[in-house]
Amino acid sequence: MAQALEVGDLHKYYGSVKAVDGVSFTVEEGEIFGLVGPNGAGKTTTIECLEGLRKPDRAHIRVLGLDPQRDGYELRQRIGVQLQAATLPDRMKVWEAIDLFRSFYRRQADAESLLKQMGLEEKRRATFDKLSGGQKQRLLIILALINDPELLFLDELTTGLDPQARRAMWDLVREIRNKGKTIFLTTHYMEEAERLCDRVAIMDRGQIVALDSPENLVRSLGAETRLILSVDENLDEKKILAVPGVTRVEKAGERLIVYGKGERLVGSVVSWFEEQHFRFRDLRTEQPCLEDVFLALTGREMRD
Repeated sequence: MAQALEVGDLHKYYGSVKAVDGVSFTVEEGEIFGLVGPNGAGKTTTIECLEGLRKPDRAHIRVLGLDPQRDGYELRQRIGVQLQAATLPDRMKVWEAIDLFRSFYRRQADAESLLKQMGLEEKRRATFDKLSGGQKQRLLIILALINDPELLFLDELTTGLDPQARRAMWDLVREIRNKGKTIFLTTHYMEEAERLCDRVAIMDRGQIVALDSPENLVRSLGAETRLILSVDENLDEKKILAVPGVTRVEKAGERLIVYGKGERLVGSVVSWFEEQHFRFRDLRTEQPCLEDVFLALTGREMRD
């Protein structure tokens, strides 16, 4: 498969601080590629170097076969960019913003179709300050798509959105990819990357510490399933360690967390409680996820 983006040995310093420290990766045409990590990991600096908005101190970068620094004008005709801190004048109307941005490009997408796709047909005459947070983000995506780009950059797309608006935005991203676009997404929401991305690069302290599909990253961790349930405070949790597949147990009052591996873990634990005539309630399971991968690789929780 052809590569939409190629990055080799990217370095960027701010004074003596290494914001990006030797990052290398490729992005295939037609995939959703996620660059994830906490705020301050170097994600935004990386994406700005790829877009030609910031000059790296050292790097080999090709975006759609172009050098972002040397071929900046041509590159901007072929990519779409939704920036993390982007905004518009409060009194600018939706249609005015679309008209303005269309004038920047040789190639133009069908604005009416984009308004319909983003659910903003009835808001075309609304001013920017009258839009909700989700509507503002959808307008910014329209502006990023107005030149019918081959590659779309989305930087912290859903930051500040409520859970319902965030999931609606995920559906829109999938629709965009299904139209043949390549998407480069940065986020510090691990669930977002796990739901959307074909491949994910985990970044921390300016370096990529892992890169693979979400499924393979979780599988490579060999992480444990967690069973969380409420039990009698008098239960001796150490006895549960005899159950096949159980690796460790934590208990605080009535809350019991059982860690283990294997497809039969839940059934084995439930059977043990029945055999021992112990009652439990509120059983739920938590499967390993990208958050667990990040914690295992960095030794730290995600930071907002």
